[in-house]
Amino acid sequence: MTFCLGITVEEGLVGIADTRITAGNEMTTAQKLSTYETQSGALFFMTSGLRSVRDKVVTYFEEALETCPPQDKIYKAVNTISGIIRRVAKEDKEYLDESGLHFNIHVIMGGQFSGDSCHRLYLIYPQGNWVEISPGTPYHIIGETGYGKPVLDRTLKHADSINFALKVGCLAFDSTRISAAGVDFPLDVVVYTKGSFALVEHRFEKKDLEHISLWWQERLRESVHALPSEWIEAIAANLSPAARKLHCRLEE
Repeated sequence: MTFCLGITVEEGLVGIADTRITAGNEMTTAQKLSTYETQSGALFFMTSGLRSVRDKVVTYFEEALETCPPQDKIYKAVNTISGIIRRVAKEDKEYLDESGLHFNIHVIMGGQFSGDSCHRLYLIYPQGNWVEISPGTPYHIIGETGYGKPVLDRTLKHADSINFALKVGCLAFDSTRISAAGVDFPLDVVVYTKGSFALVEHRFEKKDLEHISLWWQERLRESVHALPSEWIEAIAANLSPAARKLHCRLEE
């Protein structure tokens, strides 16, 4: 399983990707985040799905960057990788289906090129179609989606700072890591600041963020203890036995 999270806020973009790869009973570490800076600007993308499909898509995309003129808008790079996904599907999908495997690559791509008025973030589907991630819901997760959503939905706003988005994103990863065995460190992070046309990358090992995980866990427990309990006490005071009494009837 995978956890890749893209966030867009007014100040810029945040990308967070775990590195655990599961194949049968084997677990390995491999990068799911790719970053690029060209003459026109900067972009990054993260993928979920079969590793073999990802590697082929990345190889073809990098070849396209080397052979094609630099793009002036980020959506054109999105169209490029969409076309590559369709190409790889034509080459491999039939054979994967025959083997019982699914062509299930999803991509989150973000960045800004010289022709873009601001940074943009996109979700690309296995069919090659895409949607832009909007300020209304300023994030998207691919892979293991359920465990990180609550903290993001409760806290994240498009007006938040990049630092806040990074904090919340790391907490969403931590929630997923605790509950999903297929998601784990090392954790790759990329940050893009609006108008900079440059990316900042960092890899966190478990020891780097372990104290944050423990801090968050203790604050959650303290918050539960501090939660007003009058409503529980009122219910407890009026509890009545709920079990139905059963009587044995002896046959003569």
